[in-house]
Amino acid sequence: MIEESDAILVRYCLRGDQGAFEILVDRYQKVIYNVAIRICGDYDDAEDITQSVFIKVWQKLDTYKPQFKFYSWIYRMAINESLNHIKKRKQQEELDPDILSEERTPDQAYAESELSHQIQDALMEVDTHYRMVLVLRHFQNCSYREMAYILNIPEKTVKSRLFTARHILKEVLLKKGMMANEY
Repeated sequence: MIEESDAILVRYCLRGDQGAFEILVDRYQKVIYNVAIRICGDYDDAEDITQSVFIKVWQKLDTYKPQFKFYSWIYRMAINESLNHIKKRKQQEELDPDILSEERTPDQAYAESELSHQIQDALMEVDTHYRMVLVLRHFQNCSYREMAYILNIPEKTVKSRLFTARHILKEVLLKKGMMANEY
């Protein structure tokens, strides 16, 4: 089967094709979930946020502009939904270390789980605005332009915020002893 572009799938969805929407959900569910968990730090909340994002996507599909990447549009929704969730909750919980791929050996899974847990803890100590740029750039490999669109801020602000975020994260990692001081 030839993979349909997102823009074509959106057109089919707007005509009432639920199968096309299911393809979009399958295509982006993990991405949205990963964004939510990186921002809010709780796997149950991330599942709720993911579901909420897809409900909003379905409701607002007619506002999608095909000249932009669908990925960026839905990613922006995921970030906004995650931030709204954090504002409502006002507390941050630890990442569940059981969220791992089953393709690793137990030793690999444990080592990666420990590192992932430590990185997640460090990320959760970084202010949300800075955490978002770190997640977008280093975990989702977004370009500066995509980040600017997703966050609805100028590209210059993205670069500045990312510079500051890296410095803050470095300080957190140094404080936790996860990184050697280069001085």
